[in-house]
Amino acid sequence: MKKDRINLIIETLEKEYPEAACSLEYIKDYELLFATRLSAQCTDERVNKITPVLFDRYRSLSDFANADVSEVEEIIRSCGFYRTKARDIVACAKLLLREFGGKVPDNMEDLLKLPGVGRKTANLILGDIYKKPAIVADTHCIRLANRLGLADSRDPFKVEKQLAAVIPPDKQSDFCHHLVFHGRAVCNARRAKCDICALEGYCEKRGVG
Repeated sequence: MKKDRINLIIETLEKEYPEAACSLEYIKDYELLFATRLSAQCTDERVNKITPVLFDRYRSLSDFANADVSEVEEIIRSCGFYRTKARDIVACAKLLLREFGGKVPDNMEDLLKLPGVGRKTANLILGDIYKKPAIVADTHCIRLANRLGLADSRDPFKVEKQLAAVIPPDKQSDFCHHLVFHGRAVCNARRAKCDICALEGYCEKRGVG
């Protein structure tokens, strides 16, 4: 029954948000990596306003690796924590060129070696770039997984592992994108709109923040 319930949740989300995907705009693999770094404590909407300017100014990994950090800071200033993010992006470009032949790694171990990259970013890369099973345990994922009874922790790593154990591997990446869309549109942190929620029948914490 648990498996059936999970499949129904997945199917419902797929029906509600058929176009759900990563909101960050990118073309090259490293562009998603850098955009995700910028998105920390910042909205995807804001990041998508910054990255066209950033990626036009630095058109290759070599350009980023040779960039003046202070110039990168000025471009990304409005996304917050810009000094740390600028330093990480330039250092990351250098490491990608030096250790990985200019290619974003396709495994968790190597991704975590990159400056500013944690498990959430690494899983986004694994899922969206390499189409591998991956759970992106962001705030929406953690909140909804707990409300739906699919997880019982606020710790991102624990939630990642709990969801990885019950969500089919080929559905994991898309499932997380669907949770983000649902979290923004209906099941938000301040007030869950339970009266219009397609998942109301599967929710274990209806109306709970």
